[in-house]
Amino acid sequence: MSRYELRFSGAGGQGLITAGIIMAKAASIYEGKQAVQSQSYGPEARGGASKSEVIISDGPIDYPKVTKCDALLAMTQEAADKYSSDLKEGGVLLTDSEFVLRPPKGNFKHVAFPIMTTAKEEVGREIVANIVAFGAMVALTGQVSRENAEKAVLSSVPEAFLELNKKAFTLGYEKALAASA
Repeated sequence: MSRYELRFSGAGGQGLITAGIIMAKAASIYEGKQAVQSQSYGPEARGGASKSEVIISDGPIDYPKVTKCDALLAMTQEAADKYSSDLKEGGVLLTDSEFVLRPPKGNFKHVAFPIMTTAKEEVGREIVANIVAFGAMVALTGQVSRENAEKAVLSSVPEAFLELNKKAFTLGYEKALAASA
């Protein structure tokens, strides 16, 4: 049985909990795997520390918390500093290159690109940075197919924002592949 642990981390208000929920949805509903999502955020609903954890497995999940991340998204320096020690050797660290200026060192693959700027300047709305990051995590982890991840995104957002979120997902996916090459 394989167990894959992901953590989306950054600041409250960045949509990281939503990104984790969509990852779990993609894995469970569209891939037919077992998945569980949990979340934690600081006392401030916006601006405090925030994390969303997802565990994906081919079999039953006996413990619903991340013990050692296979993949970590850090949208802020604080998140990178706080959670990088939980990253497995050989894991994947994805950071926003404009906000994580001192990436942690370790025996893991580090991929960085300007996630927030991509959302703002290339998609046109900073609010979809979580979907840009989600697309990148899908590309880097391979835990769900691109097609099923996109289905999960499109079934999770309001109809008026389908094209915006589809563009954000695609850009995140493609930029992560380019940055990791």
